[in-house]
Amino acid sequence: MINNAQALALARHQRALLVRSAELRADVAADLQVLAPPLRLADQALAGWRWLRANPAVPAGALVVLVVLKPRRALRWGMRLWWGLQSVRRLQRQLQTLR
Repeated sequence: MINNAQALALARHQRALLVRSAELRADVAADLQVLAPPLRLADQALAGWRWLRANPAVPAGALVVLVVLKPRRALRWGMRLWWGLQSVRRLQRQLQTLR
């Protein structure tokens, strides 16, 4: 059975642990503030990607306008994008063979 002195000691220890936990939570919250700007940027990029997936007509329309108004520029950028896509695919294949 626990006597009064032991109960008081346990209660004091519990309070000390609760205070320490609160301090540690505050420290972690302060340390995580450094990550807030990059996480906000990632959230915005994800929201933009979701919007593009939900509204595919908008970028497609912009592409059509670009092709009609500036066909050379559209072709040049199309070739650059195609080259970039092929390079990424080659790199992925090489990385898979290394595994």
